[in-house]
Amino acid sequence: MTHNADLTARRSAAVARGIGHATTLFASRAENAELWDADGNRFIDFAGGIAVLNTGHRHPKVQAAALKQMDAFTHTAFQVVPYEVYIALAEKINALAPIEGPAKCAFFTTGGEAVENAVKIARCYTKRDGVIAFTGGFHGRTALTSALTGKVVPYKKDLGPQQPGVYHLPFPVEASGIDTDDTLKMLDYLFKADIAPDAVAAIIIEPVQGEGGFLITPPELMRALRKKCDEHGILLIADEVQTGFGRTGKLFAMENYDVKPDLMTMAKSLAGGYPLSGVVGRAEVMDAPQVGGLGGTYGGNPVACAAALAVLEVIEEEKLLDAANAQGARLKARLEALAGRNDIVPITAIRGLGAMIAFDIVTELGSHTPDAVATKAVTTKAQAHGLILLSCGVYGNTIRILAPLTASDEVMDEGIAILEKALTL
Repeated sequence: MTHNADLTARRSAAVARGIGHATTLFASRAENAELWDADGNRFIDFAGGIAVLNTGHRHPKVQAAALKQMDAFTHTAFQVVPYEVYIALAEKINALAPIEGPAKCAFFTTGGEAVENAVKIARCYTKRDGVIAFTGGFHGRTALTSALTGKVVPYKKDLGPQQPGVYHLPFPVEASGIDTDDTLKMLDYLFKADIAPDAVAAIIIEPVQGEGGFLITPPELMRALRKKCDEHGILLIADEVQTGFGRTGKLFAMENYDVKPDLMTMAKSLAGGYPLSGVVGRAEVMDAPQVGGLGGTYGGNPVACAAALAVLEVIEEEKLLDAANAQGARLKARLEALAGRNDIVPITAIRGLGAMIAFDIVTELGSHTPDAVATKAVTTKAQAHGLILLSCGVYGNTIRILAPLTASDEVMDEGIAILEKALTL
C-alpha cells in the first residue's frame, strides 16, 4: 500500500513545484461528501474539488451515464465526427441559461478555456479589443485569463508581460472602503483616461467572486454595468465557472439578478468531475466567429457531455437548488452562533448565496485587519481533525465552504463541528 509520505516524496521529485496543494494528503477513494486518503484516513470534503462536485463524489447517475457513453465511444473530436450528446447538452443549456432571446453553446475543457473563448467571441462580434475586469476576480491561468484575473500573487508574479487590452476596476468591498458608486466613478475615469468605450469589447464579472473571497456583486452594480454595456455596444460576460449549477441556490447565479448577460462561461460542476466547460450566449453573438474559429481537440468530450446531462437531471430530480439554500442557511446559522465568541479565532463578514458560504478571519473582533496566518492555521487544524477546508481572498484570510449539495445533514453537522474545533483557540 502506498502512503501519503511516499507519494509526497514522489510528487516532489516528479511534479513541477509551481503546482501547489491545499492539503498534505493524497486521495485514495471518495463517496458523496467523504474522502479517504492513502493512509486510510476519512475526511469530510468541504472543498468539493473547488466547486466541481455539487453533485458529490461519484454520483451513481452521473457515473452510469459516463460508463454508458464509454461503452459506445470516448472520443472522435466534435470538429471531425460530431455526436448527438454534445447537441443534446447544448439544447438543454440553451433552454436553461438566463440569456435574452435565442441562445447557442460551444463546449471546451477548462474554465480558463471557456473565458478565453468568450473573449474571442466578444471581440469577433464587436470588432473591438478592450476587455474590462475587476480586482479580486479570478478567470483562469492562461496568458489572457491570468491578465484578466485581478490578483498578482501567485497568478501573475514572475510570469512576464501581461496581455494588452485588459483593464481593471476596483470591486466593491466594504472592508476596503469601496462601494458601487466608487466602482462606477472609476469606470467613467477609465473611459476618459485609458480606453474609449467604443474600443471595449466586453466587461467580464463574476456574480460572486470565487478566489477573490466569495464577494457578491451588488445588484445595483450589475444593473449599472448592463446599462453601460447597452449604451456603448459593449458585451456583458458573466463568469459562472464557480457559481454555476446550483451552488448559489439557483441553477446559475445570474438568476439572482434582474438583468441578463450577453455571454456566460461555465465549467467546474457542469459535468460532476469530468473535464468540461462551455460558453453560452445570445445566438447572434455566438455565431460571430467564422467556421473553424472555435473548437479544441477535447472540447465537448462525449463522456463529459453525457455526465453533464446526468448532472442536470440530478439537480432537478433531487431538488438540489432547494438543498443548496437549506445547506447555506444551516451553515450561516451555525457560523453566526460562533461569531462574537472570545474563545475562537475572530471571525466576521459571514456571507454567501445559497451554499456558497464564506467568512473572514481577522486579528481581533470588530476589526477588518486580515489574519492570513491564523487562516492557514485553521485549515491545517481542520485537516488534522478530518475536514478538507479551503481558504481564499485577496488577503488570504477568507474561509470558503463548498460542500457537495448532496451531503447529508449528519455529515454537514459533523463537518461544522470539526470547523468549530479548528477555530477554537
